[in-house]
Amino acid sequence: MVKRNTAIKIRKAHRYLGLFLGIQFILWTASGLYFSWTDIDEIHGDHFRNMHHEPMAFDGLIGLSQINVPSKISSVSLKEIDGKPYYWINNEILVDARSGEVKEGITKDEALAVAKKQMAHHLKVKEVSLLTETDKHHEYREKRLPAYVITYDSPENIKAYVSVADGSFQTVRHRNWRWFDFLWMTHTMDYEGRDDFNTTVLRAFSLLGLITVLSGFLLWFTSSPTIRKRIQRKK
Repeated sequence: MVKRNTAIKIRKAHRYLGLFLGIQFILWTASGLYFSWTDIDEIHGDHFRNMHHEPMAFDGLIGLSQINVPSKISSVSLKEIDGKPYYWINNEILVDARSGEVKEGITKDEALAVAKKQMAHHLKVKEVSLLTETDKHHEYREKRLPAYVITYDSPENIKAYVSVADGSFQTVRHRNWRWFDFLWMTHTMDYEGRDDFNTTVLRAFSLLGLITVLSGFLLWFTSSPTIRKRIQRKK
């Protein structure tokens, strides 16, 4: 059996590790509970979207060989912007699919038209603004910029984002998504960009958490009367 001084040291180590890691353990537990009790589709904002929207079909489109672009075409997709067809070429050039004219980004009214088809019809627009830059903590991080931000008159503070370059609907953000994002940050302990599971802080706390649990088992072993009696019997 371990000596009394050793047992006291183990107890102190376990206690101080528990105090040091306690807040993070609470955050891990709270965020895990939130994740398991929420509907991921609602977090994505699907209940604010028009999920029955279908893209328009067009005719009278010109061929790609009729389009004058400065580089060879490696990719192309057909987009609808305010009821009109456009080719999105090489992920950088927007071209009118009927006239072949290059379009330098969409207007605010066109962004509203795109959002109107993508979002639930009962939502009312509060304001529209232009977003040109973000940081690692922004809710629209790592997506195409610039973008129009369409804010709706709602207690959930709903915002839709539409890319200026190609007129594509990017994403929708709302109150519950922001809570999810904050708790995800505390869960991964990536306080810079949210999604890095290989941070030094997370690795250190995970290792210390394991040590805390193991010290608890060791503390039980060294202080258990049953274990002590069994050891004395063997002697």
